[in-house]
Amino acid sequence: MRLRLKVFLLAVIPLIASLLLIAFAVRQKENDLAARERAVVEAATMASKQNELRHYVDLAQSTIAPLYTSGRDDDATKEQAIRRLASLDYGSDGYFFLYDLAGKNLMHPRQPELVGQDMWDMRDANGEPVIQRLIAQAREGGGFVEYLWRKPSTGQITPKLGYVVALPRWNWMFGTGLYLDDVQATMKQLDQQVTANIADTMWWIAGIALLGIVLIGGCGLALNVSEQRIADAKLRLLARQVVRSQEDERAYLSRELHDSTSQTLVSIKLLMESSVAQLGAGAPATLTKALVRLNGALGEVREISHRLRPAELDVLGLPAALAHLGEEFGEQRRLPLQVRVRGEPPEGLPDEINTVLFRVTQEALNNIDKHAAASRVALRLAFGAGGVRLRVIDDGRGFDVGAMQQHPRRGIGLRNMRERLASIGGNLKVLSRAGRTEVVADVPAAALRRFAATAP
Repeated sequence: MRLRLKVFLLAVIPLIASLLLIAFAVRQKENDLAARERAVVEAATMASKQNELRHYVDLAQSTIAPLYTSGRDDDATKEQAIRRLASLDYGSDGYFFLYDLAGKNLMHPRQPELVGQDMWDMRDANGEPVIQRLIAQAREGGGFVEYLWRKPSTGQITPKLGYVVALPRWNWMFGTGLYLDDVQATMKQLDQQVTANIADTMWWIAGIALLGIVLIGGCGLALNVSEQRIADAKLRLLARQVVRSQEDERAYLSRELHDSTSQTLVSIKLLMESSVAQLGAGAPATLTKALVRLNGALGEVREISHRLRPAELDVLGLPAALAHLGEEFGEQRRLPLQVRVRGEPPEGLPDEINTVLFRVTQEALNNIDKHAAASRVALRLAFGAGGVRLRVIDDGRGFDVGAMQQHPRRGIGLRNMRERLASIGGNLKVLSRAGRTEVVADVPAAALRRFAATAP
């Protein structure tokens, strides 16, 4: 399972799930708390309104009490009581109303057109018999009634809380009321604040979730980069070990061919030459022919031994080995090859770097011989403060570098060169067009220092 998927399954999904559950729980709790808070505020507000209405009605009763308790029930006394009630108002929407117990309106300071009308069957916008309910509540000893009524200041039908009492001896019911639209506005504002607070909380949780995901992603990315670096280092080490193993095997085969097979062939050659010398003119032609072929085989063995691991590379260093390789290439292919070395190789240039650059040169020359149809070849080796650069240049037909790299069966030599250089921390660049192809192998100074630091 890849590291990204592990991080996603083990960290991101549990974090998101936990935060979603937390958000759900917080939302539910905030809604419950908001409902309880709304109920408390509404109850407190209504209690305050009710106390205020009781105070107003008590004040009105105390105003007309001398008239009511005087024992006089004539029209003049009642008219005086009506005038006193009409004068008691508190603001544009605060007034007292007066009905007889049969539903006839006796006084209404804000709606004088109702005075004298029979309101018993009047119903509000909800179909409730308002006057009947008020009179019934007054007959029961007084109390509160909620209904709909037109608000004088706005002219709108608004919920109203009324408080009424009865004056049985005069057959009256009077009271006052407070409009509840301000209470509804307060409740609406409270609901909006609660909704805004819940939304803010959800945004905070979302922000924390996003921050957590970013942190997890950053840590995962850092871990991924670290793991990738470790994997790349291990891969480079493995590639170096493979290359080193190959070179060790090549060196072993080269020594065996040079020290064993070649010496055996030389001994056979000496014996055959001795036999030819002893027989003189009577030596058979087959023996002479066999001696010629033996000389050819001995040369081939020496050439193979040299190709496997040139002695110059271990004894004289990379510049001498490349110069010898260039001479051999020019002689065998009859192709002019110019070798030029610039700068001095650093002291203790690692064998692995020498070997890789030598093999890259071999592969490049082999490709030129097989595919380039070149007339001139140049080999440039430069040592400097930035590292080592090897360039192999020819004037052949050129090729499409991109198509060659993507072809599944071609470009194996280029991939081998690139992989060899990557194993030592170098890089390969190929520039090609008709008339000029340049293979550039760079080994930076950092790779040289790293090899020098790890060298035994």
